[in-house]
Order: sequence, then C-alpha cells, then structure tokens
Amino acid sequence: MLKTIFSNFAKTMFCLFIPMTGMLHAADTVKIGVLHSLSGTMAISETTLKDTMEMLIEDQNKEGGLLGMELEAVVVDPASNWPLFAEKARELIEKEKVVATFGCWTSVSRKSVLPVFEELNGMLFYPVQYEGEESSKNVFYTGAAPNQQAIPAVDYLLSEEGGSVKRFALLGTDYVYPRTTNKILEAYLKSIGIPDDDIMINYTPFGHSDWQTIVADVKKFGASGKKTAVVSTINGDANVPFYKELGNQGVSAENIPVVAFSVGEEELAGLDTSPLVGHLAAWNYFMSVESDENDAFIKKWKTFIKDPKRVTNDPMEAHYIGFKMWVQAVKQAGTFNVDAVRQAMYGQKVKNLTGGIAVMNTNHHLSKPVLVGEIQDDGQFEVVWSTDDVVEGDAWTNYLTESSKLTADWTYPWVCGGCENPTFN
Repeated sequence: MLKTIFSNFAKTMFCLFIPMTGMLHAADTVKIGVLHSLSGTMAISETTLKDTMEMLIEDQNKEGGLLGMELEAVVVDPASNWPLFAEKARELIEKEKVVATFGCWTSVSRKSVLPVFEELNGMLFYPVQYEGEESSKNVFYTGAAPNQQAIPAVDYLLSEEGGSVKRFALLGTDYVYPRTTNKILEAYLKSIGIPDDDIMINYTPFGHSDWQTIVADVKKFGASGKKTAVVSTINGDANVPFYKELGNQGVSAENIPVVAFSVGEEELAGLDTSPLVGHLAAWNYFMSVESDENDAFIKKWKTFIKDPKRVTNDPMEAHYIGFKMWVQAVKQAGTFNVDAVRQAMYGQKVKNLTGGIAVMNTNHHLSKPVLVGEIQDDGQFEVVWSTDDVVEGDAWTNYLTESSKLTADWTYPWVCGGCENPTFN
C-alpha cells in the first residue's frame, strides 16, 4: 500500500514538473548571447564574429544540441556605442536569460559590460587581443594578452630576422587597449635599453580618417638613420585610410615596416594591398596556415556564409576555441549553471586551427601559439615567425612594477583575480 501511494505521488509530481520545465526552457531551447556591433565604426570587424557564432551554434544543433537542449543565438547590436554595450549585456542576462555570452571587440566595450557580468554573475567570452591588467571570474579571455602578441612582435622587430629595429613609433586609437599596451611596450623597450628619444607615441580617435600629418611625422621620425618601425594598435575602420596613406606617402615595409595587432584579413579584404606587401601583423591565427583543422573550418565557413570572398581571421578562431571549450565544460558539469561551468572550464583543451592545442588556464587566459605574418598582395598573411610552443597568457604584466607582483587563480576556493598571494577562501 505504502509503495503504491509513493508511486502515485511520484507520478503526480512528475506530471507537475513537466510544464514547469517547459516554462523554464521554452521549446527545449537554451539561449546564447551574441554581443557584437553590427553598425558603427567597429562593424567592419565585429559583424564577422556575429556570423561566426551563428555558424558554431547551428553546427552544435546539428550534432544534437547540448544536454538535450537546442541552442538559440540571441543577437543584439550595441552599435559601437560603449554605454549601449552595458545596456545590451543586461538585457541578455536579465531579460533573455542567456547562459553564456560571446562578444565585444574593443577593451572599452569589455570594460563597459564588466560590472554587469559581475553583478549578475554572467559569463562572457572575449575573443580579441587586449591590454591585460585584468582577470575577472566572469570573463574568459580567449584573445591574446600583451605577452602573447605585442611583446613577441617587438622581439621579432628587434631581432636580426625582423630588421634589427632601433626606433619605435607606437600609433594607437585613443582608448584603454592601445594606451595600456603602449605603456607596457614602452616600459619593456626601456628595460632593454631603448632610449626615450627612440620611442614616439601618438593616439587618434575612433574612426580617424586624416592620416597625412601623422604619416609624415612617422617618416620624419624614421629619417634619423636608425632602423624604424611602426607598432600599430589602431582599431576598427581607421585602419583603411591609415594603410592607404602609408601607400600614398611611399612608406613601405622596406623603409619603415608596420606591425599591427588589430588589422587582419577582414580589414584588408577591401583594400588594394599592393603597396602594403611586406608589412606585418601579430596574431595567434592566420587564414593561410595549413592544417587539417583550418582547412575544415574554412570550408565550413564558406559553405555557411555563402560568399567565397569572405575570409577568416584570428578573433573567429578565438570564438571557435571559446565555444568548443564551453560546450565541453557544460557536458562535464552536466549543467548550464555558470558557477559549475566556470570550474569545469579550467584545463579544457581544444585543437586550435593552426594545428596545436589550446588550453584554458586558471587565470581565465588561454595558452596558444604566437604568429607574425607578412601581408601578401592577395590580402593574406605569410607566416614569417612563430613561437616553438604555446604561450600562456599573463593577466598581469611583468613590465609594470605594481602588476609584476600580481597573480590570478580562480580555481575554487583559490579565488583571486589580482592579488599578490592567492589565499584559501
């Protein structure tokens, strides 16, 4: 009798639970936030990342979804408006109930959304190189820290292979990433004996279009008889007139090479690249890299986007790695719960597109290779230098006095994003 009563009770509760589940996950779907500018000055770069996320989510659904649920991309357009990024982030977490968000490009947009993700305990995957000096338990930094791009690129320029450069013009868009990165680079250059007079620094607004005077100043700076190079943290659509002006004034890779961190295949796609041949970019991925994984990714991308001219680039790979790791972590945790998934993220490994293995570390930064590529006349990059192995991203640089003391470790209960000595919580 007791067994029968218990069985009937269980059946009743099960029946009651079904509509409740349906309310929580309408049509058995779970939502993924896509937070990228589709208009404004950053649309040239970010639209492709929106497309990438839709492709990855579509592919995962073809494989049966995740934990028996279909994934749904919730796309919003913050329109290159930094305060609007925060509003859209809040909308995604509070209204749409997304379980993870993939988005932002500039550090100013990431800084805008950071308090929202921390307040609401959301999870953001940030796919672009950045200035470091941050580690949040709510952000996974799948792009590159300065020690995974900027410093290796400068080391290459300093080497005989890279031209034995003696003078450096640091040109950047006026916001947190270029200013902090150049502060780190300036400290690094001085630490190895480069004097103040051999370092030029200049900043321009987002969308800057008149480069005539600045390029002329760079030419003058490079006329001292010392080998000179430009290190560019110029971002967004300002890259197009910048590179055009280099060509107009005859600044070539032979006389003053440019190494960039925010110009890739997408930005070069609409340019006559013949005057730019030989200039450089430092990323962790190039479309031209030959590997089975990259061949398959490019084929899948061209099929999805239905445009044979659309290229792939480094932040796309970062989203690819971040999404694959998130899927693995969800499967391992057996839940979409942010706290559980976060702990499962540490140590996740994914085959990157250049033939190696990317690893997520407890400071929320990846280990991955560093590549320096040379612009070809077809707008692609030929790899001219790469690290022998993956490089672990540093949340805090060793070249700024205060930062050199700091570390980050988010493995529970060692929860510290920036402290001198992580302590047991």
